[in-house]
Amino acid sequence: MIKNTLIEALGIEITHLEPGKVIATMPVDERTRQPFGLLHGGASVALAETVASIGAFELVDKETEGAAGLEINANHVRAVTEGTVTAVGTILHQGKTTMVWDIKITDEQDRLICISRCTMAVIKRKK
Repeated sequence: MIKNTLIEALGIEITHLEPGKVIATMPVDERTRQPFGLLHGGASVALAETVASIGAFELVDKETEGAAGLEINANHVRAVTEGTVTAVGTILHQGKTTMVWDIKITDEQDRLICISRCTMAVIKRKK
């Protein structure tokens, strides 16, 4: 599923997956930096939504449902110029039509880089 997607292009790797929790890493390199050498805020948001999307998909009935991002916000609290960042997503709310995920992104020293909240829509799949 990840081949030829934004996930692959940004070097995102899912390292842990369980119901209600997802952990993923992403390199801070030429693919994810903005022109001034810092981790691009959009790359952090893409990592956060990836974690929430994969987590939400693991909780739906895969035969009849899917999940899609409905809303996301992010606060970028620390700059990063190199290394790897880690996103830990945990579910805050699991409803019939929406889920809310909390995602914290940290650097290799476990310092908070970005905090994000993502609302996922649970959608019915067409048969």
